[in-house]
Amino acid sequence: MKTSISTKWVAWLAVLTIIPILAWIDWVTGVEFNFFDFYLLPVSLAAWYLGLGSSVIVAVISALVWFGVDAMSGHAHSTHFYAVWNTMIRFCSFLTIGWSVQKIRTLLIKEREQAEALRRSLSEIRVLEGLIPICAQCKKIRDAAGTWQHLEAYIGEHSNAQFSHGYCPECARKVLEEAGIRTR
Repeated sequence: MKTSISTKWVAWLAVLTIIPILAWIDWVTGVEFNFFDFYLLPVSLAAWYLGLGSSVIVAVISALVWFGVDAMSGHAHSTHFYAVWNTMIRFCSFLTIGWSVQKIRTLLIKEREQAEALRRSLSEIRVLEGLIPICAQCKKIRDAAGTWQHLEAYIGEHSNAQFSHGYCPECARKVLEEAGIRTR
């Protein structure tokens, strides 16, 4: 599930439109309302559609915009340290959300690919089941039409199995003895 170029452009446009709108709403409402959580939206969109690197860029932009709006709205901190501290806390939150959303998307894509591979594999499996009548002597199998087929032919028709022939050690010894060749 790769993101197309047009989807990336739309995502960038959305992200770069949402941030100024959030900044304006945050500035208009002043320090009484905290719009910090809403800045997670553009970071999440960037992580989902544009990847981790882009979400880091959007996290930096969002943190800086929030810092600027906080300063312009008249929020007075006792020292600059607290303003920077709050911005860094928000920046770390943005990074965490961006990383989490990107990781969720990566895992979702991997799960979908594995599910599709499993569906393809399951569609190729043919299972023999039920009671199969087989001759105790020659090992031919009676099919549904009542005709007797060699074991290899029957299994080959009803599954994707193929046979190669050889001798097990016991049968090989028996054949050699019947041919008059001594074995140890």
